[in-house]
Amino acid sequence: MESDPRAGTTADVASMSQPELGLNGSTAPGAVSGSTVAAVLDAAAEPVAVSVSPPASGIVAAPEPPPVSRTVAVSLSRPLSSPLVVAPEDTALAAQAQRRRRRWPWVAVVVLVAVGGVTGLQLGRRFPTVSLHEALPVTSPVTGTTPVLPWPARGEAAVAVPQLGVTVDSGPQAAVPIASLTKIMTAYVTLRDHPLALGTQGPVVTFTAADQAEYLADETQGATVVPVRAGETLSERQLLDGLLVHSANNFADVLARWDAGTVPAFVAKMNATASGLGMRNTHYADASGLSPGTAGTAGDELLVAQVAMAIPTFAAVVSQPSVTLPIAGLLYNYVSVGSDGIIGVKSGFTQAAMGCLVLAGERTVFGRRVLVLAAVTGQPGEDPLEAADKADVSLIDAAAAAIREVPVVARGVAVGSVTLPWSQATVPVVASRAITLLAWPGQQPRLAMVRRSLHPGMQAGVGAGTLSASVGPERVAVATRVSDSLEGPSVSWRLERS
Repeated sequence: MESDPRAGTTADVASMSQPELGLNGSTAPGAVSGSTVAAVLDAAAEPVAVSVSPPASGIVAAPEPPPVSRTVAVSLSRPLSSPLVVAPEDTALAAQAQRRRRRWPWVAVVVLVAVGGVTGLQLGRRFPTVSLHEALPVTSPVTGTTPVLPWPARGEAAVAVPQLGVTVDSGPQAAVPIASLTKIMTAYVTLRDHPLALGTQGPVVTFTAADQAEYLADETQGATVVPVRAGETLSERQLLDGLLVHSANNFADVLARWDAGTVPAFVAKMNATASGLGMRNTHYADASGLSPGTAGTAGDELLVAQVAMAIPTFAAVVSQPSVTLPIAGLLYNYVSVGSDGIIGVKSGFTQAAMGCLVLAGERTVFGRRVLVLAAVTGQPGEDPLEAADKADVSLIDAAAAAIREVPVVARGVAVGSVTLPWSQATVPVVASRAITLLAWPGQQPRLAMVRRSLHPGMQAGVGAGTLSASVGPERVAVATRVSDSLEGPSVSWRLERS
């Protein structure tokens, strides 16, 4: 059997663990002290079994405690010949190093948190505002001079194109009797005070004995009337049909009393309304126009005709060639609606006023439907209303022919731009389609833009707002679009910005 190479070491160490004693209990010469053994054991590289046994025979010693046998595991990191001595200052340095080692992970965490916080704050900051800067094209007045229109040789005349905001008079005008053109205002005030939805009949009015007596008196005087009987009922729509289509004078008074209680109270409303519409040369003395004291100008009558034609029920009533009422039966319109593109409005005749007529005609101008109004007063002749009709139709045709088509903005033209603050790149904003307006010579188109909110990341072709062009009330609007993508800022820019 092979011997354990560590046996000699164990024995040596064991012999070192018990000093040799003299007779008086002192350490024998050459013996190893206990502190030396401890230092060697601490420095050992491998565990060593140490056995403690009684003193050798032949030696007289003091009585000892019972022998105790024990084994101690010793790790030897150095050769036994090099005992390890640890100085106090080494222990302090080791403790300090250990504290540093414990502190460094926390320092690293704090640094990482601080850096991450700053980075997060930078990345989380809002981007600078992305705004659109307008660069609208410059517009010029429409070329051409005011057209020479075929004004009638006698009386007064005026023409208007409502959608362009144009009204042209034949010359300086003075108030003259306007006969049944008065009924345009009568119907307008009635519908303003008692709105009537298109296609509905509205409230019912019951005729009284006084209404019947008035009808008979007007008929005796040769006034245009619609027969009525006491106790008969007609709706608001039927009364307006008789008033505007057949020019019933008695219906004007019935509506006036129904609306305001008395005819004078209603006439006061008519004059107040005329003043509000800018009809400076008009005065109403009655609700029907029979009175020669009811006077105005052709230009004033176009003002009330425009607002009245904007009411769907009014426009529907005056466009009828005829109407049928319960007692009167079939009644024809004095206006030649349905021919020459005429869609209304009202005629009038008295000996004091002669032929008076307001017409509304539709014309096609550069592919668009345009409403043109014309008014004449004081037209003479064997048939004053026929003369008035011819004069109005000629004015409507000439006015429509004078309208110009004006290209205002071409498709794809830049109307603004967006500058990106982080790259200084400029992205044009363009019109999505062309804008072309109708205009009267001398008018100048106006451009305006309504912007929408812009933000980084918007793709090319996304809407940037609305561009509108207008001449008078006419307005055409198109969408505007960014011509390229609005690229957002880079990460480096977001981190480095101040």
